[in-house]
Parts: sequence; C-alpha cells; structure tokens
Amino acid sequence: MTISFAERDASTGLTVSDVAERRQYALETPASVTPTPADPDRFWFPVDEAVSIRTATLTLPSVVATYVRTADGEMLREIEHFDSQTFQPARYSVELCAPIKLYVQVDGGLSVETHADHMTLSFDADADVVVGARSHHKHPEATITTTADPRDQMQALSALSSSLKTTTCERSYPTLRGHPPTVELGDELEIPDELSTPETGVRIEIPPTRRYLYPVVPLAYYLGAAIEPGPTPRIVTETGFEHSLDTPRGFEHEVERVLKQTFFFDCLTRTEGYYKVALHEREAVEDLVDLDFTSLYDRSLAEQLEAYLDIPYAVVEDHVPEWKLTTHVAPDPENVELLPFLVNDLAVVRLPQGQQVSASEAQMAALSDFTRDEFVRSAAESPSESDAPSLVQPEAADSLEQAWAGEDAPIGASKASVQAFRNRLDRTASDGDIDITVVCNDDAMDEEGDLAEEIYGSRSDLPFDVTIYRDLSTVALQAVIETDSDFLHYIGHIDDEGFDCADGKLDVADLDTVGVDAFFLNACRSYDQGMALIERGAIGGVVTLSDVINSGAVRVGKTMVRLLNQGFPLRAALNIAKDESIVGGQYIVVGDGNVDVVQSDSRTPGLLKIESNGDVYEVSSKLFPTNSHGMGTMAITPFGDEKKQHLAAGEIDVRVATAEEISDVVAMENIPILFDGRLRWSQNFSIIDE
Repeated sequence: MTISFAERDASTGLTVSDVAERRQYALETPASVTPTPADPDRFWFPVDEAVSIRTATLTLPSVVATYVRTADGEMLREIEHFDSQTFQPARYSVELCAPIKLYVQVDGGLSVETHADHMTLSFDADADVVVGARSHHKHPEATITTTADPRDQMQALSALSSSLKTTTCERSYPTLRGHPPTVELGDELEIPDELSTPETGVRIEIPPTRRYLYPVVPLAYYLGAAIEPGPTPRIVTETGFEHSLDTPRGFEHEVERVLKQTFFFDCLTRTEGYYKVALHEREAVEDLVDLDFTSLYDRSLAEQLEAYLDIPYAVVEDHVPEWKLTTHVAPDPENVELLPFLVNDLAVVRLPQGQQVSASEAQMAALSDFTRDEFVRSAAESPSESDAPSLVQPEAADSLEQAWAGEDAPIGASKASVQAFRNRLDRTASDGDIDITVVCNDDAMDEEGDLAEEIYGSRSDLPFDVTIYRDLSTVALQAVIETDSDFLHYIGHIDDEGFDCADGKLDVADLDTVGVDAFFLNACRSYDQGMALIERGAIGGVVTLSDVINSGAVRVGKTMVRLLNQGFPLRAALNIAKDESIVGGQYIVVGDGNVDVVQSDSRTPGLLKIESNGDVYEVSSKLFPTNSHGMGTMAITPFGDEKKQHLAAGEIDVRVATAEEISDVVAMENIPILFDGRLRWSQNFSIIDE
C-alpha cells in the first residue's frame, strides 16, 4: 500500500500520506470525521486508495491546481486563484494537484472558493464525500539483462518504452511516463515476457555502436520507437516519413532537437484532451505555425511526429522550456545500466566532452576573488594533486542541471551513480516523521549549526524529528550514520582519513552499510566520504571537491538549509546556493540529484527573480522540475495571468511589476528571491525598503 488515510492528530479532518514518496497532505473539516474504505474504481482517473467521510466542507492548506469534472471525467471548469465557483446538484469529481494527487467525489451541490493561502470545497449540508489519492511513486516493473554487444543493447533499450502508459500526446505528462525497466549487464540477452513494447509505427536506425546508441535512447523511449541497425542515423515511420539524424548540427544535437521539439508540440496538442487549459506556450506559437491542434490530437503518433518535424526548430526554439537535465555518459558497456534512470528523467544524453582540470587550478579559480591572506591560508591546507580526485569540466549544456557519468569528478555537474538510483528503489516506505540529523563537529561553524537547528523542521504543515549533535566521537558518529534517517547535515572537517571527530577519524569506507538516505557534508574534501556513503546505501548528497574557506562554507551551508527546507531537490538547491560564495564551485551533488528532504508547498519549487529599474521592476519565475513533477508539469506563476498555465521548467513569465504587486505576492509564502543578483527570502524582504 502506497497511500494511507488517517484522522488528523491535532485537529479535525484527514491526513493523507504517500508512504512510498514520504509525502503528507492535510484536509481540514469543521468536525471530526471517521474515514471508511471506499472503492477506488468509482473514480474515472486511477487512484490507489479511497475513503468515504461525511462533512460539509473540505479546506486545503494551500491553493493547488484544481479541475472540476463530471463523473465520467469531462472537464467542466479549471479553478483559478482568488476564484469562486458554484455548481448545481450532480455527481462531481474534483481533481486536486496537491503534493499527493487527490480526487474528491460528491453527489449534490458543490462550490469551490480559493484565497491567498488556502481553498475550500463546500457541499450541501453534511454530504457523503469520497476522497481518493494516487501516489506519484514510479517503480520499474521488471529487469532486462543484456550483454555488452551493441546489437543486444539495442534490443534491450528498445524495451524501455514498455513503461509508457499511453502513446498519445498525453505521455508528455510526467505521470503517464512510467519508470522504465532496469537493465543489468550479463552473459545473454533476456527481455521478460511481461514487457510489452508499444506499436507506434516508428523506428530509429543507427549504426550499431554505443556512441550512437546511448544518446538516442531517451528519444526512442519517448517515441516508443524500436532501435534497429542501419547505415546512417535516421527516424523512419510506417507512413513512409523519414527524418535524418545526421545533420550539419551534429548527430547528438539533432537527437536533442527532435526530442525537445516533439515533446513541446505534444504539450500544446494535449490541451485538446484531458486538460483543456489556456496554455501560455500554445498561445505564444499558435500563430507562428501551420498546425491544427484539434485535428492533430486524434492522429497517430507517427502522423503527429511528421507534422511536428515539418516545422523549422528556429520558429519555436525560444518558446521551448529549458530542459531539466543533460547527462554526459561515456559509451562504456556498464553504463547501459544507468540509462533507464536517465530516461525516467527524460534527460538529454551526450557523450562526454570535457576539459581535465587539476585540483589547484580549480581551487585557484574558485578563490580568485578572495584576498591574498585568505587564499594563502586555504592553499597551505590544500591536498596534494595525488590526493585529490581527478577533475573534469564538462562541456556547457542548455539545461537547468547537468550530470556526469564517468570516472572523473565533475566541476559544475553532479556525479551520476547507478548504485545511488538502485538504493532509491530499495528505499523503505514510511509514513512517520521526517528524520533530520545535524552534526556540528566544528565550533567555528556554529553559525551554520544554529541556523540548521532553527530552520529544519520549522514548517508546521509537516511532521519533523530533528536531532542536533555537537562534537561527536567516532563511535557516536558511526551510530548516527548507520541509523536510518532521511537526511544528515554534517558540519565540520573531513580529510583523507575520514570525518574529524572529538577522539579521532571515522572512515565510512570501514562501514558495511549506512542508514542515511540523503546528506550534505559541508566540510573540506568530502567527495570520497560522500561516494563511500553512496556505495553503502545512501541515495544522494552534496560534497566538496577540495578545501573550502569557513566563511564561504557557512554561506553555502546556510543557503542550502533554507532551500532544502522549502522542498528544493539537492541538485536544484545547490544550483542556487553555490552562487552565494566564491567557493560554491567546489560543491557538487553525488548520486541521485533528484532527492529532496521535504516536499515543496507547490508542485515545482521556484525562485522569484526581480531586477530593479527605477520605480518599476522586471520579474520572472525560475521553476525547477522534480522527480515527481518532471518535464511536462504545468504551473500558474505568481505574476502571470491567473487564467494561463505555463510549462514549469526554467525561467518563465518575464514581465514588469510595481512595488505594490511584488509586496502582495511575497507576503503569500516564504520563497527565495533573487533581487538584483542577491539571494533574499520573502519573509525578510520588503521591496519598499530596498
């Protein structure tokens, strides 16, 4: 069971828990309710579990995207911010896009009212209300075994599209792209019989080598296309359409372009289907292209693909959302095991191109803006070149995040690890408190420890168990690391021998297993210890590549605390926090960068950007897709048209706003703000005083 319902402990109503994804959401009622099991099949959309309660109202602690539908799924109304809608007696199903997907079904009259920070569903007197919930959790259905032979791998990777829940344009919704089956390297090719690949009438032909195969896998998955040997890279459809992937822009860039363009047009076409919403991107390009989206919606995937690729990419390039992730993957046989996890993120895959960088060069660049005295103090403690990991600077990519799958430690990208993704699949379900452990083994960094103690667990809407330790011994720190917990924030020193403790050193490499899921090791040279945590059971974490000055480490650490507490995943949080200090470039994510400590109040965490220009301000939102709400998620932005949705990835909705408008928005919730290049937090921010 992934979903559970329970009466609220301290108030009236229901607490809905997604035990697989460790999410909770509260529904408040005017009086106590007793939930009884209900039939999940009564809902038009699939739900995992359902309960029935009797109540006159349901109040949500936040405003979420809401769609009122008939019992058979027909959309009647999208509910907007500061909206009030009343519906005559009938059977209604209300879809609520909360951190846990919720559906509310009722027979009778219905009214929905939204405010700045909450919303209420009201019914006719005390009504029998059925609440259903669906987990965002995705888990592979099977494991494919393949040899190192590229032709075997082509067949194995063609089967990843068996996890698509639909081959219509609705697969652009992240919830309709299931987690692909995992892949293991073995002695023979074995594809489980239960895996059924879709018949889309599309195939991709490539020369049978891994340098062509690995970059094309995400596109083949999304198109439900078989990957077959051929003399030149091309897409071929059953309708006779052909599209060359061997173009002047280069094979990898053409594959990337086709993936982005096809996905983008699917997002526009799908507005004719389940969610007939006003989508900003559709309105922006509709007059630029000769496409009849109403007609396209009912055509086959192959026919849609042909129509999409007939449009020059330059026509829509500026409107395609910034991609979440680009991963640089070496064409080594063992990296075939990593590809299903990258496909699950719909990542762009490239062969690794990067520049080797020495530890001293990386540190010199990071410290160049500091005074000479500060630099000398750090350089005196620097490791020798032989002690530092081999570093590489990946080639720049047009995406929010980057990852590196190779032997070196990347600068400016996360270090991908198959073991980390497997550890996530093995994660134990839990509906208990969020366990956060903070260890401060350095008195000079007490400022960061004090802030961590204050911030972690400060959100009243979530259950936390926060424990703070100081000056731990090796035995005590080992016990902390081996104990099951959601997150470890370590503040102190680490060197080649391990964690610096009150009575010596602790080397994680000496441990058999660890209980920590995610971690932040804010210490010098913590890369090796972080990788050792991953190898012994952790999922993802933030580490440093070399020495970092205390003042800079504290700045990065304090920012990470606030971002993680607001629901930013590790990789997105670090992308923001590293700009707070010149030493920020020495921090990277290892393992699965999608890990978050707590859920975001909104489905997609965001950064509000404000640039001042006299009495007016240019504002925009930068949104970061997550593991559960990936590419294809929609959002309404704080300063945008409340009637329009946006594709929630990257910087969107740039416009001019007044000081009064900004003040109204930042008062709604505590969000990070980048004001004239400086990171601020809305709870301590006043545009009038700037």
